[in-house]
Amino acid sequence: MSLTLAAQDAAPQQTWLEKLGPGHIILAVALVLYPLVASDFFLTQIGGYSLIFGMLALSLMMLAGYGGMVSLAQITVAGIAAYAIAILGNNNSNVLGFGWPWWLAAPFAVLAAAVASALIGWISVRTEGIYTIMITLAIATATYYFAQQNYAIFNGHSGYAGIHAPSFWGVNWRDPKAFYYLCLGFAVLSYAAILYGARSTFGLTLQAIRDNPRRMRALGYDVTAHKVFAWFLAGIIAGLAGVLLVWFNGRVSPGTIGVDVAIDVLIIAVIGGLQHPIGPFLGALVVVLMQTFAIDIVGAERFNTLIGLVFLVIVFVSPDGILGLWGRIKPYLAQESLRSGP
Repeated sequence: MSLTLAAQDAAPQQTWLEKLGPGHIILAVALVLYPLVASDFFLTQIGGYSLIFGMLALSLMMLAGYGGMVSLAQITVAGIAAYAIAILGNNNSNVLGFGWPWWLAAPFAVLAAAVASALIGWISVRTEGIYTIMITLAIATATYYFAQQNYAIFNGHSGYAGIHAPSFWGVNWRDPKAFYYLCLGFAVLSYAAILYGARSTFGLTLQAIRDNPRRMRALGYDVTAHKVFAWFLAGIIAGLAGVLLVWFNGRVSPGTIGVDVAIDVLIIAVIGGLQHPIGPFLGALVVVLMQTFAIDIVGAERFNTLIGLVFLVIVFVSPDGILGLWGRIKPYLAQESLRSGP
């Protein structure tokens, strides 16, 4: 035992840079340098929008991939944060607007989203599988119609407009380049948190609960508490995405939290892959690119059909999404490179 410990102590320790690997480093450099070659349109409509919806899908990936809980209410959670920003801050409506500064409104909005997510989780964790999906879908639908019909708080179907991103440190954070880096910063933090959290004691316990909840309960773990806390953490990420989304659009309305958007988040997560935190961002990029360019080719009325076909192809070819497909292709490419080598 002592020899083993001595050998471990003598072994060189990897730095955090070495642990990342070349793939992460190349991707990070590309994302940082992207504004140097991209136009304002590609920075915000493609880059920023993909990062925001990637974070939304990441919150779903955390629940589904590590906890075995598929949620259709992530856009609802994000919408709560967006409405909180509109109500607590400034807007051009004559309904509500408390005028809080952004540095107070934004954390409160994220906290409200996290608490709402935990409440949704507390309701949902008593079910499994398709029943969890149906409960979260029912919550998302009910919230959408309530926001549409309530004028005292949500201002009905009009919602709130005239919401501006903050300006501080001499920077207008809605400027295309600044907003892209703002989205990138929060996306990287969310990605790193999920990556680290999956290897933490809580993350490993959550995955064990996903695989065998009865056994973990018999071992003395509070299964319900772990699941609800996972919903709370996912709510923080979805809440951050909601804040960025309302700053991006400058408005929030029931259409922001519609059922169609809730399904889009699920499609993004599944297309990218639910087994690794990078998957949701890949799926978001694919869907945003299709929404931006393919809709002009196939037409708006056929676009949902195209998305559905892509979704079906991905699921049938690779149930683990794009990442799963790459995992299948990678060994083949490695073998081909060895054969063609000297």
